[in-house]
Amino acid sequence: MVAAEASPFAKTGGLGDVLGALPAALARRGEDVAVVLPLYRTAKIGLHERILSNVPLTMGPHQLFASVDVQVHNDVRYYFVDCPRLYDRAGIYGEGGVDYPDNHIRFGLLNLSALAIARTVFPARIFHAHDWQAGLLAAYLRTNFAGDPTFFGSKCILTIHNLGYQGNFPRTALGDLGLDPVHLHTEGIEFYGQLSFLKAGIVWSDAITTVSPTYAREIQTPEFGYGMDGLLRARSNVLTGILNGVDYGEWNPETDPHIPARYSAEDFSGKQVSKLALLEEMGLPADAQLPLIGIVSRLVEQKGFDLVGPALAELIDEDFRMVVLGSGEWRFEEMFRTLAQSRPDRFAVRIGYDEKLSHGIEAGSDMFLMPSRYEPCGLSQIYSLRYGTVPIVRATGGLDDTVDDETGFKFQAYSPAALAEAIRAALKAWRDQDAWRLRMRRGMAKEHSWDDSAQEYQKIYRS
Repeated sequence: MVAAEASPFAKTGGLGDVLGALPAALARRGEDVAVVLPLYRTAKIGLHERILSNVPLTMGPHQLFASVDVQVHNDVRYYFVDCPRLYDRAGIYGEGGVDYPDNHIRFGLLNLSALAIARTVFPARIFHAHDWQAGLLAAYLRTNFAGDPTFFGSKCILTIHNLGYQGNFPRTALGDLGLDPVHLHTEGIEFYGQLSFLKAGIVWSDAITTVSPTYAREIQTPEFGYGMDGLLRARSNVLTGILNGVDYGEWNPETDPHIPARYSAEDFSGKQVSKLALLEEMGLPADAQLPLIGIVSRLVEQKGFDLVGPALAELIDEDFRMVVLGSGEWRFEEMFRTLAQSRPDRFAVRIGYDEKLSHGIEAGSDMFLMPSRYEPCGLSQIYSLRYGTVPIVRATGGLDDTVDDETGFKFQAYSPAALAEAIRAALKAWRDQDAWRLRMRRGMAKEHSWDDSAQEYQKIYRS
């Protein structure tokens, strides 16, 4: 596997979670798995061994040198590519909200390094590339290295975690990557006048997966295809949606060390304790009688927060409280700050990220809100189900695949009115506590483990 991040070493989002959990699940099922990552300055690595030193790698006009360290974690070998010129920086993708201008070189080298590792220390039958940063792997394999007997019979899989991030660069970047200009056309790496790492992966990979069955269908439409829907329709015969799993070792109310009281589907008393502790933590009245809606999210438009303000204005006469943890676009941060200042008895917000508080919100809330414009998979709604926190979600991507009418509330139209109607339905249902507890138990019984996901990936590998 080749990726830009993997938990616990380097993580900015869901991609890191997947590369921290899926390889281990595959190893438990008998696969021999290695993961290739950049060695960032910020990487949190433990005991490791240097196995290759100052390997020369030529990429276009660039003569680069990289060393390789290995660390075994959960029976998986993680290979770290150490090229200080490219990776010894304060950020992973950029700084101050601005991408590094040489990201095409940084991640082009990652792909070449993975092939060098496969040639020397980890002979791979299957290469599994994750997101745009590994998109050139299949391109290099099928063009520059097409005649290399090391790779005869090798296959390449691309997993698209979020089609909105494509790795698009100016056409002039092609010279830096060492790819023949003959491939810069609409059937190759060219994408609306630029070159695209992700498109290269889609064109040259033997199989393509994405992180939920519904998202696999959605990205073949103009609404969700980000200009690549036609290409994905053309490759639909090798495109599969496999739902991400979650780590129930970390997200389980029966064992969670981050919450004030453990609980289970048989005994909800610890959830009530967690709710009162959350209200106190967020400065809201310590009264558990009103339903509490939780949000833990990046506060960006993709997550549907342009709907939330107008929807809450429609719900001003309803009795509920809301707690929010997240950061993102200033307009959404300010929206929640204003709500908390104007109605401190009903709304509380914490701007930033806090691991302990995120667990506390999952455990202490009665409902969890995810009104996403699109959501390739989503993990928080799966955590919510296990914590007996009823999800209110838009029926898109993985949200549609994991939440049903027996475990949560879904709305279809992307509008404030549809969101408000879904919240109203949840608030009305909450008044019947016996039926509500039955809904909670149904959600807590759902299973979305990484072992199930790994089994589906194995079917792709075997094919």
